[in-house]
Amino acid sequence: MNWTSVAPVAEFKEGDVKVVDADGVMVAVYNLDGKYIAIEDVCPHDGSEIATGCVKNGILECPHHGATFDLRSGDVLTPPAYEPLEMMQVRVEKGVVEVRDGRWD
Repeated sequence: MNWTSVAPVAEFKEGDVKVVDADGVMVAVYNLDGKYIAIEDVCPHDGSEIATGCVKNGILECPHHGATFDLRSGDVLTPPAYEPLEMMQVRVEKGVVEVRDGRWD
């Protein structure tokens, strides 16, 4: 799998989330306290998108059923979800935030 460009660091403000198609996988990338975190844009509870959920103090709440997740680790914090978020690889290369789905390497 290749790396997919998300946005230049200068355009990716604190608290932003951007969703990109990384080789057929929708990936949500967050700027959380200056650190870039990437997850598959899928709630493990029901398969719906999750990137539009509210983020407070690094906790993501699913917009559909209210399950909460720790964005830093992907761990599920409250039901109805019981499986963690799928974390993706993220890096900054030449001033651009990039993501990669390394699950199939």
